[in-house]
This record gives sequence, C-alpha cells and structure tokens, in this order.
Amino acid sequence: MRASLLRPAAAMALTLALAAVGLGPAASPAVAATVPAGAGSYSDARPAGTSGPTTNTGAPVTPKLTAAARNKPVPTNDWWSSLAYQRYGDNPYSTPMYGHPLTYQATAGGLEVGYPTTPAIVGDGRQYEYAHRADLTVGLSGLQSPDTKADDWSDWTVTPYWSDGTRTLRTTIGHGMPFVYAKGSGGDARITTAGTPTVFADNGNVLGITVAGHHYALFAPTGSDWSVSGTAITAGLGGKDYFSLAVLPSTDALATYRKYAFSFVTGSTVSWASTGSTVRATYTLTTEAKEGTERGTIQALYRHQWLHTTDALTSWTYVSPRGTMKVRESASFTTNQQSAGVLPALPASAGVDKARLTGYLNEVANASDPFSGAADTYWTGKALGRLAQLVPVADQIGQTAVRDKLLGLMKGRLQEWFTAGGASEFSYDKDWKTLTGYPASYGSDTELNDHHFHYSYYVYAAAVIAQYDQAWAADSAWGTMVKTLVRDTANPSRTDSAFPFLRGFDVYAGHSWASGHQGFAAGNNQESSSESVNLSAGLVLWGAATGDTALRDLGSYLLTTESEAITQYWFDADQQVFPGAFGHDTVGMVWGSGGAYSTWWTANPEEIHGINVLPVTGGSLHLARAKAAVKRNIAEMERENGGPAVEWRDILWEFESLADPAAAEAKWDAGNGGYTPEQGESKAHTYHWIATLDSLGAPDAAVSGDIPTSAVFTKNGVRTYAAHNYGSTARTVTFSDGKTLAVPARSTATGTGAGGGPDPEEPGPSTGNTFRLKSGGTLTTATDGAAGADTVASADGINRDGTPYRPTVYEARNVTGTLSSGAATSFRLRVDAGTVVGLAPQVRVSYDLTGNGSFDRVETFRYFATDPVAGWEEYTQAVGTKAVTGSPGNLAGGTVRLEIWNALGSAASRVQTGTEAAVLTIPYA
Repeated sequence: MRASLLRPAAAMALTLALAAVGLGPAASPAVAATVPAGAGSYSDARPAGTSGPTTNTGAPVTPKLTAAARNKPVPTNDWWSSLAYQRYGDNPYSTPMYGHPLTYQATAGGLEVGYPTTPAIVGDGRQYEYAHRADLTVGLSGLQSPDTKADDWSDWTVTPYWSDGTRTLRTTIGHGMPFVYAKGSGGDARITTAGTPTVFADNGNVLGITVAGHHYALFAPTGSDWSVSGTAITAGLGGKDYFSLAVLPSTDALATYRKYAFSFVTGSTVSWASTGSTVRATYTLTTEAKEGTERGTIQALYRHQWLHTTDALTSWTYVSPRGTMKVRESASFTTNQQSAGVLPALPASAGVDKARLTGYLNEVANASDPFSGAADTYWTGKALGRLAQLVPVADQIGQTAVRDKLLGLMKGRLQEWFTAGGASEFSYDKDWKTLTGYPASYGSDTELNDHHFHYSYYVYAAAVIAQYDQAWAADSAWGTMVKTLVRDTANPSRTDSAFPFLRGFDVYAGHSWASGHQGFAAGNNQESSSESVNLSAGLVLWGAATGDTALRDLGSYLLTTESEAITQYWFDADQQVFPGAFGHDTVGMVWGSGGAYSTWWTANPEEIHGINVLPVTGGSLHLARAKAAVKRNIAEMERENGGPAVEWRDILWEFESLADPAAAEAKWDAGNGGYTPEQGESKAHTYHWIATLDSLGAPDAAVSGDIPTSAVFTKNGVRTYAAHNYGSTARTVTFSDGKTLAVPARSTATGTGAGGGPDPEEPGPSTGNTFRLKSGGTLTTATDGAAGADTVASADGINRDGTPYRPTVYEARNVTGTLSSGAATSFRLRVDAGTVVGLAPQVRVSYDLTGNGSFDRVETFRYFATDPVAGWEEYTQAVGTKAVTGSPGNLAGGTVRLEIWNALGSAASRVQTGTEAAVLTIPYA
C-alpha cells in the first residue's frame, strides 16, 4: 500500500529498442502525443490538468545532473536520490543519505560523513534510528558551491559533484563502502571535524584520527603531509587531484586499509543467475589504481549477504541499522540462496468445499462493480489483483465460465489503461525518464513514489491472463505495454536510454525503496515490502508464461533477495537486528536510518502488521521461511490490538496460516460470516487459501524445486510437492530433497513425489528414543546398517560459534512421543579432525513438535575443541549448552533434526555414522 507518504510516480519509455533489453520490439516515437506500443499506446505529454515531479511548493523540478550525466536515466527511488531530486527548494544539496556503515549529507562546503553507532528510540518507542550526525566534512579549502549534482552512478555507488567556479570536487560513495574517494581541483584537501580530533597515527600523507569515538584514516597523495589545526585538517595535493578517507573498524586496521587507499572505486555491478533451486548473485566493484598497482578494496556486507556467502570474511565488523556488517577484503563476493518459489495459485486439495467456493466466486464475478469504483493507478491495481487471484482458483474447480468472465473483466480494464487518450492512461516524462499512470495517487506523479507497488498489480494480472491467453500477451497485442511497465519499475538493462536500471530496487540493500525523491532526514523508506515482492512474483509468472526466461530469472533474483531482507529487516526473524530497547518484533516501515512500528496513514496494529503481507498471492509463500517470526508477529499484533484482528482479519488469517494453518482455520471458522474483506481480498480467495493450507500443511521452505514456479507443503511429516509448467511439453520437476514430480504441459501438478531420499510418507520410528546417524542425512532407530563417515565442511577461517555454517544435517520425521519429565537431550558422536588442530565441531538439536516446518525448541551445544590425536574423538552433550530457545512439548508427527558443523578453522573433518557411537537420544517416551 502506501509506502512513502508521498509516492513518486515513474514514467514509461519513448520506445528505445525493446529488443535490445530483452523486453520486446521497439516502437517509433510519435510526433503527436501518442506513442504506439503493440496494440496499446501511451502519451509523451501529461494529460491536461495533471502534474509531474515538483518541489514541496508545487514548482516543477528537473533532475540535478552534471552535463556528463544529463543523458543517463536517473535512478529515482534510491538511497541517494535527493542528490538529483531537489524536493525542497531551499536545499540544493541533499538530505541525509544512508550508505552504511557511513552516512552522508551534501553541503556547500563538501560532503558530511558520519558513522552512527548508537541507536535512539523515538516516537513513543515506535521507531529506532541511527540518525546521520557528521563526524567530519570532506571538501577543498575555500569551497562554497551553490549546489550539488549527481555526476555519475552505478548499481550501488554514486558520485556527487560540487563547483563554485574556482574549485571542483567529486566524491564516490556507496553501500558497504568504508572509503570515501575524492577528486578535487582548485584547492587543498580539507577535512573539517565536528570536534577536536585525537591523532593516533601520523605518517605524513597518512593520518589516523579519532572523532566522536570513531576512528578514521585520511590518505593524501604520496609526498603530501596532513596538517592539523583545531578542527581543520588540510593537505596539499602536490599537483595530484585525489585523496581518500576511511572509517576504521579499529585502529589496528590502519595498515590494511592503507593498502587500498588509492585503489579508487569507479563502479559497481551485480550479476545474477537462477540455476536449479539456487539463486546466485555476485557483487563486484571496479577500481583504478591512483598510485601503485593495487586494485582490491574493502567491502562491508549486510546481514542478508554474509548469511549466504562462503567467501572469506575478516574478523572486523561495523554497526548499522541492519545489524552487524562484516568486512571482506576483496573487490567482489558471491551469495547463494535457495530460491523462493511462486505459484499462480495454491494447488487443489481435498480440504476445499467446491460448492462453497463456487458461491464465493459468484459473489465477485456477479458484483455490480467488480472494480469497486477504482479510478487511480493504485486502487485500480488492487482491484485487478483481487480478480487475478480468483482466475486460477475458478479454473482449478472447473468453473470455466467464472474464470473467463474474470479474465474478460481484467482484459477490459488493462486495455483501457494501456491505451492513451482516455480517462486513464500512462504518460512518459522525458526529463525524469519514467512512465506515470494518470489518474495518479500517493505522489506517484509529483514525487515519483511507489511505481513498483502500483504497477506490480498490472504485471501480475497480465501474467495471469498470459497463462490462459498467450495471444493477448504477445508483443503485437498488449505485451509491449506490460513490458514498458516492467522497464519503468524493474528494467534489467543498464544501456536503455529511456529508463534506469532497476529503478527502485537497491541491489546491495537487498530491497526496494518507495520514495522517488528520498527527501527525508531519515533517508529513503519502504513500507509495503510485500507489494514490492508482488512485482517480483509478477515478473516470475509473466516471464514463465511468455517464455522470457531472462525476465523470469530476474524476478526470481529480486524475490529471493528481498525475501531475506524482509525476514531480517522487517521481521527481525533471527532477533539480531532491532535494538534491544526497541521492544517490537516487526516494523511497518524500514528507513535508511532504522525502522518504525507505524504506517503512513494509521497507528492501528492490524495495518502495521498487515501492510507487509498484502497482497496474499502465490508469491507470498516465501514468508513461511521464518515461521517462528510469523507467530511472534501475530502474537504482538494481538497484544497491541487488545485481541484478534477485526479490520484486516483476512490478511492476518492468511499470514498466520503460513506458520500455523490449524490456528488460522479455527479463526476463519469462527469469524468468516460477518466481516468485510480487505479491498484487495475476497472471501473466495481467503477461504481457498486457508482451507488449502489446513489440508496440505504450511509451505516447507527447507525444500525447493528446480523451476521458480514450484513449492512444497508439509503436514504431519508428509510433504506435498506442487509445480506449474508453463511450457508446451510435459516436464519433470526435481526438488532439492531428490523427489521428482511429473507435470503436464500448461498445467499444475501435485503429489508426494517420486524417488529421492527417505519418503516423507513412510512412518517414523516405531519404538525407541535413541537414533543412529545414518549417512545420507537420516536419523533412524534401526540398528542394522554399515558403519561409515560423513564430511563436516570447513568453517572457512571464520568463527562460526553458535551459528550453523554449511552443517551436515540428520533428520527424523513423523516422530510421536511424550516428553519425559526431567530428561534432557543427549548425544554421543565420534569426530576426527585428522592432524588439524581445533576445528571445533558443534551440534544443534531442533524439535518441530507438530511437523509444520517450524522448530519450536532449539538447543545449541558448545563446541568440542578437537586435537590432532590419532583416530576418533568423542563429543557428547557433557560440553553443555550454549543457547536454548523455545519450550519443550510432546511430539505429534514432529521432526527431530541434528546439525553438526565446524565452528573454527579452515579444514574439513569427519563424523562417524551407522554405529552405536553415533547416536542422539531425545527426552521422549
């Protein structure tokens, strides 16, 4: 919904070669105010009486760019957009920009730089923030520029520019960059500190200072010398035009950072690939050597990145509003994540009463106004989304007449919007290189807000139509207009002169931003992360339905990446991000400076908790990957609300069903008769969603398929596999646990899977509470079988104490037992580190009491410091627990899991299997 009070709109393309960016054929720019796009069109001038981007006083505004950047599409909705978008007429520089770990603000004299490390809790405890506060300002002696412009940018870096006629200054800054790289002429390098600095190192052209408790290193060209006078620090550049500074994680890092001081970053690029069930992304900085030959650099990785990389990290860290950032000494790193699946609808199940569902479907299809009076881009989109969710549901139960009626309604409304000259249309702004829908809403026109939110519904609805009518989706028909919306919001091309690359998606931050101008003291913001995901899910479905695998894989990368960011930064699933004093388990909005338990329009807890859930679609399944966080989220909403949801009960029931389908079903049964659906929802969809998950179980994030349009559900230890095949021939989908599913052409299939590992339908152990570790990842009570050994992966030189890292996993499912009073988990394992010292094997035992995919009790044991002695060494629970979460309880079709990993060292080890010396005993009868 409304993710930044004033929403900047985005405009569409004056048809550059769409073929060149993989989004269809080009259309020729029209001389008049209409640009053809397949069967559709958009205007190249705003409708009469409407507005484009403005300042806060309503005056028209154009991008603040240097001549060198003037022809590049400017990425509005970024972490630094206030450099280019002068929202406030009296501030021609910028508002605070949050790069992390550093923060920045442009001023007349140069670039303020800060490193906020202490959070403030504000707004009656409803917001935490690491607000920008300048430790120092980077500039040139005498610099007084009338404004700051954007001179250059890349995927997550930007170069601001200052000039006062005598002096010019450029600085390159970015996410994860502890360095600021400066190029200046017409004056000496000048650093002005907020207070008198303490010098801890003085090596001529290298100066180490401490300001406000933060350590910085200043680097001037070789042969120069820094001079300190009060709060002014200067250095002549000796005919050179470069200098740099870095915030240090500690003073002992100076020598390492000095190594990279003159390896100047010149650009940043992300690349991605979706292979099987894995999304792989590589983040690379390009550099040039100003002195010497060093081309490496230092990067700080966000939590959502370092959780998913096996690349070596140093022991240094930084503080940020997103939790700890970890330091890598390299110009690139790679992440690997299990892909987040998308389905056009939840699969058929025995739990759905077809007659009842048909009645609900008819209520929508036969309504006097299925669009509920929607006129602007946002509410029209919501209405389209509401109908789109019901099309595959109607098809699933054989209601083809309802399906086709809904498709007709959607086509008609989309075609109205996709044709210029009517009451609703899209219009391209050549200055801002964006496509805006009129009538606009929530600042989508005047502030370029929320285009990815609004247009997500159009792309998703078009994808549903394409599933049933490929001719409608052809480029010669309406596909070109859909692709133009994609180019505005999620353009995969960096060479498209009509639209910027991935306008609102911040590839390094891992999520999108909503404000087009970023004109807030707290930086940019995003409220409805779920509507951002709706666009990514729409790209997956549209790409799959139209055979555009590149666009499908882009959607998979965006969705999988943002899913982890949402899990960590909106829901704090690991409880490692929000400050302890914040006191909330979720935020409605993420800001550059922190997060807020709020929305733009209400303080009602139901909306605060629900705004990052809606719309509920087949793209929402990723939320089930953190079931404990979902349960905490619902519990907090009910505490804050003084009871269960009333206004948005359907959204929150559907959310809860992702973690606890039975509880959601009970709430639906008790309250479905007397409520009004949320405006993007319907009783038909809510009933189908809740009844299906109650029947099949919650989504199982532990397993994924080798195509993006697949998912797995688990109930009482039984897994149901589902996939939709958009292709014209049958195919077999293989899941990460080895199971396979045959899927006919252009169909959805479900089943319990064939082949692979242990059959999830086979019963668990019949007797006994002692399990042997069996190679292949099984815990079994059987006493037969050969002895063996499994490899335990290296910790790759990083301290992994307490956090499983590439663990070797053993699991028993469908376990039933009564908790034994006074008993405790015990194990006896034999491990061997060979001749290597101290690899520190560590064990975690987890109990999912009901088999719903959410572990209710987790016990992490201290590591065992192995020595290089001959043969196996014994590791037992006697080392004691390091951490315990959750409460024990009876097992009812539950899952027991043992994970073992190396907490230290740089070598692999082994763990014995298949013997009485490789056992886990659980405290159950």
